[in-house]
Amino acid sequence: MPPPRLPSLVFLTALLLGAPATPLSAEPAPLFDRPNLVAWCIVPFDSVKRGPAERAAMVRQLGLTRVAYDWRAEHVPQFEQEILEYRKQGLEFFAFWSVHEEAFKLFEKHQLHPQIWVTAPSPSGQLSRDEQIRKAIAQLLPVVERTRKAGCPLGLYNHGGWGGEPENLVAVCEALRRHHDARHVGIVYNQHHGHSHVDRFATALAAMQPYLLCLNLNGLTRDGDQRGLKIQPLGQGELDLPLLRIIAASGYRGPIGIIGHTNDDVELRLRDNLDGLDWLVPQLTGAPAGPRPTPRVPLPPTPAAPAKKKAAAK
Repeated sequence: MPPPRLPSLVFLTALLLGAPATPLSAEPAPLFDRPNLVAWCIVPFDSVKRGPAERAAMVRQLGLTRVAYDWRAEHVPQFEQEILEYRKQGLEFFAFWSVHEEAFKLFEKHQLHPQIWVTAPSPSGQLSRDEQIRKAIAQLLPVVERTRKAGCPLGLYNHGGWGGEPENLVAVCEALRRHHDARHVGIVYNQHHGHSHVDRFATALAAMQPYLLCLNLNGLTRDGDQRGLKIQPLGQGELDLPLLRIIAASGYRGPIGIIGHTNDDVELRLRDNLDGLDWLVPQLTGAPAGPRPTPRVPLPPTPAAPAKKKAAAK
């Protein structure tokens, strides 16, 4: 079967520049429907400090069915209760942040095979790109083998640095698959760590797509990471609609994450993201925008765009 046809560069450029675009003919809604969404960053970033039972009930009440579980040392004794509470609520234990042997024991006990998300390495020193790729692979091989043994997909997570660049994530995945038969290794891409990628997002997404395990959304404003707007609810960023159009047109139909990463009441933050998504998605097929949703969690004041540097006098 031939690979899906990618949108033309003219169309994608028009989307990013804000020019009117022809509505998508195919209905993209299932990609952004509740059953395909993953709640992410909802444990240590919750100001209410919910426990496993409260958290599972909250996720179910929101109409979500999947959770990517992040944790801190104080949550280790709760690992099994978290699994059990998700089962009571009919939730999928979709992914687990980093590695912990206690978690792997529980995954085996409860016959779970969640995605394991780890930060992609950023090798330091004066190295060629080939040397960086080899060094990154050497750092990853223990977790590659541990996840292989557990039957868990391994997601390389962009978190800045060399390892956060889409082209490097793809190169590491390709090398691991080619030289170590690690076909369970893929990419977890986070828009809140991708502010510098927005102008090449269509190209980066097309390159990552064969390896993409999950795509985590964020409200994006140009240079937001430099303006105190690194993490915003969906629908509040100036680039949200054009970037969502690129995702819908790309052919990607895998899981979509929404994040509660701001140390607020995580239920309110997730609701703000869901409201924003519900406002954006109809616009993909030509529906009028209607009023922009008002966030429940107050947004910081919008700072001015960084001043452009003047050319040096000659």
